[in-house]
Amino acid sequence: MNTQLLIAFFTIIYLRKSYKTPTQYPVWNKIFLRILYACIALQVIESIFPRLAPITIVLSFLIVLGLMGIIYVEQIFETAKPTIIAILPVTIISFAEETLGLISPGFFNSWENLFGALKAFAFIWMGTQLLINRRQRKALEKERLKTHEEERQNKIMATLKTELEVQVAERTAEITIQKDALEHALADLKSAQAQLIQSEKLASLGELTAGIAHEIQNPLNFVNNFSEVNTELIEEMKHEIDKGNLEEVIAIANDIKANELKISHHGKRADAIVKGMLHHSRSSGGIKEPTDINALADEYLRLSYHGLRAKDKSFNATLKTDFDESIKTINIIPQDIGRVILNLITNAFYAVGEKKKEQPDGYEPTVTVKTLSNSLLPGRATEVRVSVKDNGNGIPKKVIDKIFQPFFTTKPTGEGTGLGLSLSYDIVKAHGGEFTIHTEEGKYTEFVFTLPITQQQ
Repeated sequence: MNTQLLIAFFTIIYLRKSYKTPTQYPVWNKIFLRILYACIALQVIESIFPRLAPITIVLSFLIVLGLMGIIYVEQIFETAKPTIIAILPVTIISFAEETLGLISPGFFNSWENLFGALKAFAFIWMGTQLLINRRQRKALEKERLKTHEEERQNKIMATLKTELEVQVAERTAEITIQKDALEHALADLKSAQAQLIQSEKLASLGELTAGIAHEIQNPLNFVNNFSEVNTELIEEMKHEIDKGNLEEVIAIANDIKANELKISHHGKRADAIVKGMLHHSRSSGGIKEPTDINALADEYLRLSYHGLRAKDKSFNATLKTDFDESIKTINIIPQDIGRVILNLITNAFYAVGEKKKEQPDGYEPTVTVKTLSNSLLPGRATEVRVSVKDNGNGIPKKVIDKIFQPFFTTKPTGEGTGLGLSLSYDIVKAHGGEFTIHTEEGKYTEFVFTLPITQQQ
């Protein structure tokens, strides 16, 4: 079998195996098979009729070259072009070798070794190229599979992304609804908080008002009583004048004068109380001013006690004070610190009142208010310590950490808002001070707050 037939056979088998033409391109598959059959027929004719060898050789090579041309030109065989390039040198050398062997045997014999070497190199070239092409095809197939997998993954990711976007949109809608609900709830909570704070302020105001009323009532009672006595004395003096009893008139006049002095004294006392309350209730805009902390504590102690007594006549307690007289005026916001003291004293009275209800016999309610100046930096600064102590039932350990939390209260519903101590804590912190609690269940509670201040000269 001559070389061109082998090349044609190899080409067709290789193309059919590598590029699957029978299934992909049935028309071209039929053409390839007919070409192969034609090459075989020419080979048979050459074997039967040796004289026709030149014609059959030329026709075989023309068919093979035509086959290569078709593969090289047609776009559908683009991937087969490297194979055509690989076998083209072998085909050309074989065609030249057999053609020269028929036309000029003498010339061919003299160059036969050269043709053999060229054919050997051509076969080496073909084998190398086919091996390279095979590796390239594997690499391309691997890349194709990788690309296909990436495309598949991209489609999956796109599907997941779409689903995720839908889920995110749904979740966003839910979060938006929840956010709106929370905003409404927060607005309601702020409104309720404002109302509770206002209630706490009104409660404090009510206690102060009751205390002020009681404080003013005493001097007013004296004024009214002495005024009535003076009216009676004046009537009596008129009768004595009519009788001409001069000595008795003078005695009555002296009594009237003494009563007028007492009226003036108690009137001035009531005036001082009113002015003091106006001074402490006047809005200072949060500005600190020199304040006598001892007088402030004593004043709010009396006001709180009398306010409670005005609401509950049965309430009684022993009031003790221990003020450090070395403390001079200190720079504080008196209205705010007054509210702190009032809250602490009110809580102390409540604690001893509750214990008195539990132990009506053998228990004496006692509330103690103390002030103390401790030197932090001698000659430069002091720390004023204010404490309010009661001998009530104390604070349970389980709630001691919650005592300054807003809206937390140990009082029954309706008797406390849980804001008094929270506001007091914030006020003391705003002054740069500290709040501490000392308590023992069943025995006592002591609230202590300190105010770091500059020593007043």
